[in-house]
Amino acid sequence: MTQVFQADGQVVPVTLLKAGPCLVVQRKMPTTDGYDAVQLGLVEFVKPSRINKPETGHLKKAAAEGAKHLRELKLRPGDDDLKPGDKVLAGHFKPKDKVDVVGISKGKGFAGLVKRHHFRGGEDTHGSMFHRAPGSIGASSYPSRVWPGMRMAGHMGSARVTVRNLEVIDVDAEDNVLVVKGAVPGPNGGYVLVRRAKR
Repeated sequence: MTQVFQADGQVVPVTLLKAGPCLVVQRKMPTTDGYDAVQLGLVEFVKPSRINKPETGHLKKAAAEGAKHLRELKLRPGDDDLKPGDKVLAGHFKPKDKVDVVGISKGKGFAGLVKRHHFRGGEDTHGSMFHRAPGSIGASSYPSRVWPGMRMAGHMGSARVTVRNLEVIDVDAEDNVLVVKGAVPGPNGGYVLVRRAKR
């Protein structure tokens, strides 16, 4: 993350995303696969020994050697007709476009009720012995069990998160860098999926 100054002097917090180059590895068609989609692979250095034989053959078929992190995106009416081997670059986006960014959030490990679900907790003083405990998790006689979905302490983070409607502030087509307003899920250097906003 960083910040940029707009023409009127306003400071905007932004995230820089290295968006490609991506290659079309496979095209799913309604006639053969039942739906219209495209499989993209991010072109990055990867040792050939790190890719197994079935995937190596899959990439060679599309002339997309060096692609990794394959992701599938559904195509909507009016989208470009892409073929295996075509490049998808940051230049497909323009400033003022709205995008959704999908990623895996930072893992926080085991977290309690106050941190994970923002429970208030109990009194700190006046002899209280109830500080960060969960309190009641259900009635005794009926239903004599804990309801599914009860908010409790547990594993926090490391979940798929979609941040919707982020505005594209700038596009560096030469280096395939997108500058989007606001924060995106995951750590620095993490992988995210950038798509046109659905809503």
